[in-house]
This record gives sequence, structure tokens and C-alpha cells, in this order.
Amino acid sequence: MKKRILSAAILIAIFVPLIIIGGLPFKIGVGIVSILAFKEVIDLKKKEKNLPSIIKVLGMISLLILIFTSKNDYLLNLGLSFRTIGYLLILLLGPTIFYGANDKYTTKDAFYLIGWILLLGVFFNILIVLVDYNVLLLVFLVLITVLNDTFALIFGKLIGKHKLIVSVSPGKTWEGSLCGIVLGTFVAVMFYLNLISSNVNVIKICIFVVILSIIGQIGDLVFSKIKRESKIKDFSKLIPGHGGVLDRLDSLIFVVIAFLIMFTIL
Repeated sequence: MKKRILSAAILIAIFVPLIIIGGLPFKIGVGIVSILAFKEVIDLKKKEKNLPSIIKVLGMISLLILIFTSKNDYLLNLGLSFRTIGYLLILLLGPTIFYGANDKYTTKDAFYLIGWILLLGVFFNILIVLVDYNVLLLVFLVLITVLNDTFALIFGKLIGKHKLIVSVSPGKTWEGSLCGIVLGTFVAVMFYLNLISSNVNVIKICIFVVILSIIGQIGDLVFSKIKRESKIKDFSKLIPGHGGVLDRLDSLIFVVIAFLIMFTIL
């Protein structure tokens, strides 16, 4: 537990200033974290096969293109262009024809990378836009995921009796999940009303946060299922007591993408 708390404190000390400063330092931080996340994706694939080095490089280039060239400074207009998706498809599908005589890199491998790169590219791209648009919105979304996870863990251990989805994550309970949603929603809504905007319908913002909280828990379970299917406990051991980058970003990835969808609709 001490190791987990110390690691969390170090992460906060590093990334909170970057988020506040924004601009180029934040973008550099996003670039570094995205590369670390992509390495975990490659390492996950390595359990099945070791992809050619050139493919790993092309995958990393594709991810950085999605993160940094499809950014739009206005949140409502954010979206991956056909051009950036075209880069991704050509860079990763094209090389499969040169490995026709063996299985070092197949179209199945290409679509594995394309799926992950799209997911991570959209997520990190939105982070940059959020910081440029209103940094407090990003803090708000991080609060939703962190508080949800924290309260779910605490009350799951205290009063949890009924398992949520045993086959995916045996430790999670319905009681912990509901407490995480309720208490996390309360704190996040208070943050929004006091620091972002008080000129909103309280019931609507509560519903908005509850939906994001549920989606965050779904994201957590999806990544837990990926780890269970791959027979691993964590995506890596990069962060002592926490696992890897993807272990820490699982819920936030889903919450950030869902926020963008809901924001543009509403």
C-alpha cells in the first residue's frame, strides 16, 4: 500500500504541473505517455508473436500522427479526419504484402494495431484539446474516474458482498460500484458547479456524471477482460503498485471519449 501511495504522489507531482502549464510541455508529456502505452500494446502482442521492428516504428508514427495532426482547437469540431485515418491504414496495412511468405506480420496483426492506435490516438488527442479548451474540464473528468475507483475500492472492501462480474474482475462488487458512482458523482458535480459553471441544470449535470461514471466502470472492466484473456495481471510494471500506463488510464480513456460524444450531442 505504501508503494502504491508513493507512486500516486509522484505521478500527481509530475502531471498536475504539466496540465496546469499546458502548451508544449503538456504535449511532450502526452507524447511520452502515448509511446509508453503503445509499448505495452506491443508487449501484449509479443506473447503471441514479436512483430518486425519496422512495423513497431510505423505503428508509433501512426499513433503520433493521430495525436498531433488531427487536433482542432474548437472542441465541438474535434474529430479524426479521413486523411489521418488514411495515413494509419496505408502505413499499417500496406506492409502486410511484404510478409506474404511467412506469418511475421499479417492483416490480422495490422488490424490489431489499427484498433489500439485508433483508441489511444483519439484519447490522447482529446486530452490535448481539453487542456487548450478548458483545463478544468480535464480535471473534472479525472476526478470522476479517480473518485469512482477509490470509493468503489473502499466500500467494496467494507460492505461488498455481491460480485459484479466474477468472470472479468472477481474483486469488484455491486455495493462498491454503486457507492463509487454515488459518492464520486456528488464530489464531481460540486467541483463542476463551483469551479467550471454554476449556470447549469443540477439534475442534468448529475445525470451526465452518473452516465460517465458507469461508462468509466465499463472501461475498467473492458481492460480487465483484455488482461484476463491475455493471462496477465498488469500491462507492465512501470508504475510500482499500479501496473502500467494502460492500467491507470483504462477508465479515463472511456470517460474522455464518452464525454466528447455527449458534449457534442448536448
